[in-house]
Amino acid sequence: MHGTLTESKFNQLNSLRREADMYFETGDAIKTGNLGIPMKQELVWSQLDSLNCTASVLGNRETHVLEAAFNAKIAGAKHPILCANLERKDGSSPLPPSLKLEVHGLKIGILAVMVAMVTERMATKAASAFLWDQPIPAACRLAEEMRPSVDLLICLTHIGHKLDLELAEKCPSLDIIFGGHSHTVLENPTKVGNTYVCQGGSHNRYAGVYEWNSEGLTGGLVGLT
Repeated sequence: MHGTLTESKFNQLNSLRREADMYFETGDAIKTGNLGIPMKQELVWSQLDSLNCTASVLGNRETHVLEAAFNAKIAGAKHPILCANLERKDGSSPLPPSLKLEVHGLKIGILAVMVAMVTERMATKAASAFLWDQPIPAACRLAEEMRPSVDLLICLTHIGHKLDLELAEKCPSLDIIFGGHSHTVLENPTKVGNTYVCQGGSHNRYAGVYEWNSEGLTGGLVGLT
């Protein structure tokens, strides 16, 4: 979204949301850039709250090497923001890696990973309160843990389309990948093995509207104006 959700597009999303069981956001929702610090709470968090966002993945715009700045960026978010490959240097997690919920009797697992901003190998780790693991191995480990206890396993990613395809290939335990970061427009889901990969572009040009049933995932992008 990059902080560009207009009233008109919000109203369209709100109409779509009323017909949907779940609503996900795939990172870079806020206007402030990677190293910026917002002077006030980002408007998009209250907008996502009004849309009853089920969960989102952390995007690179929502990160910062300083914990106080990181907290300022996500201040006001009431829905679960997930990230499985982010840790403080002491090993604790600033965000939950996953969540489970039940919809119409279907047990659903949701996990999330993002691009690695600061890793153990980077010199910049000295200035960072956080370290990131590589997203694909982190997602695969967590997916294997969650798979036995859910009927549907969804991964929210902010790693880009190319890595989404790689993740789908390496992690067949996932049923659906909803991805962001590369601004790729996929009008319809791409199937890799048994995993569906979806991306919806950027800057609120589209919303993805999908249905999951015994036949798999159907649906695609809807243009917002």
